[in-house]
Amino acid sequence: MFQKIQKIDLQRWLPFLHWPRPDATLLRGEIAAGMTVALVMVPQSVAYAGLAGMPLITGLYATLLPALVAVLFSGSTRLSVGPSALSCLLVGASLAGLAEPGSTQWVSLAVWLAILTGLVQFTLGAGGYGWVLNLVSSPVLAAFSQAAALLIIASQLPALIGLNGSLTTLLNGPPLDLAALAFGLGSVAALVLGKRYLPRVPMMMLVVAGSALVSKLAGYSAHGAIIGPLPAGLPAPYWPGLPAWDTFGTLVVPALVLALVTSLETAASAKIEAQRDGKRWNENQDLIGQGLGKLASAFSGSFATSTSFSRSAITLYAGAKSGWATIAATFFVVLTLLLLTPVLYHVPRAVLAAVVVAAVAGLLKPRWLLGLWQVNRVEAGTALVTFGVTLLTAPRIYWGVLTGVLMGLSHFLYHRLHPRIIEVGLHPDGSLRDRHLWQLPPLAPDLYALRMDAELDFASASAFERAIVEHLAAHPQSRHVFLFAQPINRIDATGVETFGQVRRLLTARGITLHISGIKLPVEKVLKNAGALDDSPLLRMYRTDAEALAVLGTLS
Repeated sequence: MFQKIQKIDLQRWLPFLHWPRPDATLLRGEIAAGMTVALVMVPQSVAYAGLAGMPLITGLYATLLPALVAVLFSGSTRLSVGPSALSCLLVGASLAGLAEPGSTQWVSLAVWLAILTGLVQFTLGAGGYGWVLNLVSSPVLAAFSQAAALLIIASQLPALIGLNGSLTTLLNGPPLDLAALAFGLGSVAALVLGKRYLPRVPMMMLVVAGSALVSKLAGYSAHGAIIGPLPAGLPAPYWPGLPAWDTFGTLVVPALVLALVTSLETAASAKIEAQRDGKRWNENQDLIGQGLGKLASAFSGSFATSTSFSRSAITLYAGAKSGWATIAATFFVVLTLLLLTPVLYHVPRAVLAAVVVAAVAGLLKPRWLLGLWQVNRVEAGTALVTFGVTLLTAPRIYWGVLTGVLMGLSHFLYHRLHPRIIEVGLHPDGSLRDRHLWQLPPLAPDLYALRMDAELDFASASAFERAIVEHLAAHPQSRHVFLFAQPINRIDATGVETFGQVRRLLTARGITLHISGIKLPVEKVLKNAGALDDSPLLRMYRTDAEALAVLGTLS
């Protein structure tokens, strides 16, 4: 027994122990897959670090230890952990106004944000609270992502077209940096066309390396906006100074939103991996891994990481079989940090902006809202409000997610408090349907037949009682109430109390209560509470067919 418990604990806390043992064949494939991902990950991570307002080298730091720790302790072993567009935008937006981007104070606050976010995710995963991810609906996340994509593109346009300042400076007519404009637009075109026509070619790395070569040979790096020197070497351990209490307090809400959004980014990739392997997604284990990855990023002096959907897809597409591919990718990141940072010196910043723009352009799906409107107009409205609030509250874009979550929960609570309760009639096809919707006759004279498509609990109990009371008030001649109880799969103390009140009301009026198809757990609770005591005014049927057979005998 002890060995069994110990084995279960090891599976929970050390999932990497169950990776396949590496052999020559496996390692060849994993190294090839890791190199493929690294060719995209290195330039993209450097570009995303700028989006977060961090020193560019921290983008590489965020792809080293965080990726390694996350894959060791996650249930999903082929996720590409590191900077992502949404997480970096949230980091930058959360710290806006608190410090100067790229400054020592900014880095310290970004590290604290990563620590708080990592602790939230680790606590949720270790406590088995992965269900919290269900609080954000797909329309809310999609709307937030599209609004964020617009903000990201807008933030990169000045660098992309060679402006020294924001887009508003165009009104004053300043001269554009035509060389930067050529680098930026040319890189966007190459990345977009390469993704479409040459998907197997590492176009991002080729564009970055090619632009660095052209920049150096053409002399652009002598006067233009380039990456510049990046420190070589591995990240040193980092511990941030304690911020002021009020500043620390302002990080709490952004940390919660960042934890939620990055968890959902992880879920999008992890579910695909789980479906591909025919396994159940272990959301709690992945939350543990993602939380530890963020802590590793923080103590490397970097920012909160996430899971990149596009890079994770590349990992699967490249044929990765296990976490060994991620370890191989981190090895190439180590080589970059030790040997290749001088290569990035001459890369124009316009090219980094192009990398970001090309990466997030895929998030824009203008027709998505129209399709959602045809499916569910309430959810479409929630998505539209989320989209608008995200844009209007920039840079505090996390209010967009919070607004969408609150609207979604409000809609959910409304439906729980207003369950679907219908009067049942017999359709010509033999099914029981909404009598008023289908204009069906009553099942029998002086009978009220109802069905509630919800649990009988504190949220729905008053609606259940109200439906019966209002019908009896409008039809005082009623002699029978027929409850088709099959949809009721749970009952709580409030439901038991309400059911008892309804029974006493019907008994006082001499009305017979018929119950059909009650589920055993519900029946057991009601019997234990004494709410189903034997009485000539209570009749129970195991199936609806049995109940319908006696309807003709009612008088």
